[in-house]
Amino acid sequence: MISYGQHRFPGKLFIVEGTDGSGKSTQLALLHQWLRSEGHTVFFSEWNSSPLVKDTSRRAKKRRLFTPTTFSLLHATDFADRTERDIIPPLKAGAIVLADRYIYTAFARDVARGCDRAWVREMYRFAVRPTVAFFFRAPLDVAIDRIVSGRPVLKHYEAGMDMGWTDDPEESFTIFQGKILEEYDRMVEEFDLTVIEATRSIEEQQREMRGIVSRHLKELK
Repeated sequence: MISYGQHRFPGKLFIVEGTDGSGKSTQLALLHQWLRSEGHTVFFSEWNSSPLVKDTSRRAKKRRLFTPTTFSLLHATDFADRTERDIIPPLKAGAIVLADRYIYTAFARDVARGCDRAWVREMYRFAVRPTVAFFFRAPLDVAIDRIVSGRPVLKHYEAGMDMGWTDDPEESFTIFQGKILEEYDRMVEEFDLTVIEATRSIEEQQREMRGIVSRHLKELK
């Protein structure tokens, strides 16, 4: 098992993980608003958003050029760039960083696509360990229903169509998300993920999240 050391920066890093449709992004946005209203300096980072690789990723997806390995390597490049530019500097300055998806997304998705589990973990060994890693766990059928009902068309890679499991996008998406959820469940104990039951009300989830975050923020005062 790869060991990720606790960072020694004065800031705090809170991240959210979960399958598509788990509601994690909504919860992080609410946390962001609350932290700012409380007077904290907050920075935000999201998965696959580095300008260094965004155009390359978009073009490759459009032409369907990715293999599981190249997909994994590109996301690792994106993450490395964002870590250097968007995550470590605010942490050094004593700020709060919120990340919508983190290394555990790669661990789940890449392995679901067939990449070697140990290889993927080794690739992200440079990552800063989060102060708290929230895992919003929604039953597969609930998460699938939320996504499918809200999107008229599932994208090729989003649905895992590149893996050739089935010709039906919705069925492929269900298979893919099931494999991802299995990987997340494996990681709960391995990486001490904080599980939030995502079937509860938005208010209940947010209240629990704020309570956990508040305990860690006492160290900033």
